[in-house]
Amino acid sequence: MINTLTIGIVVFAVIFSSALAGMKLSEYLPAHHLKNDTKDLVNVSTAVIATISALVLGLLISNANTNFSRIGGEVTTLSASVLRLDHILEEYGADAEPARKMLLRFAEQKSVDLFPANPANVRLNNLSTFELHQRMLDMILDLIPANPRDQWRREQALTLVARIGDTRWLLAEEGGHGTPMTFVALLVFWLALLFASFGLFAPHNPTAVVILTLCALAVAAAVGMFLELEQGFGGLVRVSPQPMRQAVQILQAHLERSGVGP
Repeated sequence: MINTLTIGIVVFAVIFSSALAGMKLSEYLPAHHLKNDTKDLVNVSTAVIATISALVLGLLISNANTNFSRIGGEVTTLSASVLRLDHILEEYGADAEPARKMLLRFAEQKSVDLFPANPANVRLNNLSTFELHQRMLDMILDLIPANPRDQWRREQALTLVARIGDTRWLLAEEGGHGTPMTFVALLVFWLALLFASFGLFAPHNPTAVVILTLCALAVAAAVGMFLELEQGFGGLVRVSPQPMRQAVQILQAHLERSGVGP
């Protein structure tokens, strides 16, 4: 997991320093270098960079938000599959109780893996959780249906276990795969050029400095935000843990109601 807060601070420092460097440079340039014709040329040139930067940043934020929503949907799908599997196994009867206990253990461990108290401890591919999933699968495979209804329930349970496994792998593969840092650095370079041009022709007064500071902070926050959304788990912005935690609570309540010990 990348530290997006640190990256955001670095981006702000680079952009704001570029603006200050532009203001400082204007003090040493000859006066004819800062005339209106030069200013017009700089404005037209940087307008191209500004357009590209705005389009790229907008696309990155949109893509990151789509990825964030997709991961949230996969967590909800995982939770729903867990609950549906427990319902099927409950209908199967007493023979499926060991598998239900293992399902609860899997759901509890998966919830801890995805949503630990410390976001830095997110484990998208925990082998011990995978082993619980495999043991649950073996328990369901060992079930011997006594009638066509139980046969159908066993088949449905196996389908749901496979779906849970697929979702697990999707979460493991998608998490943490975002925009390459080289491309982020290029985007920051474009933004630094823009702010340097702003500072070059900015008046030397506190109001101008405050405005440049706020604008640099806003742009840095946008960069940090799309990096946060790309991660999905951990950091300042996280996928909601409620679906998974509610699934665990419902499983615990179902087992207690059925008189099945943990």
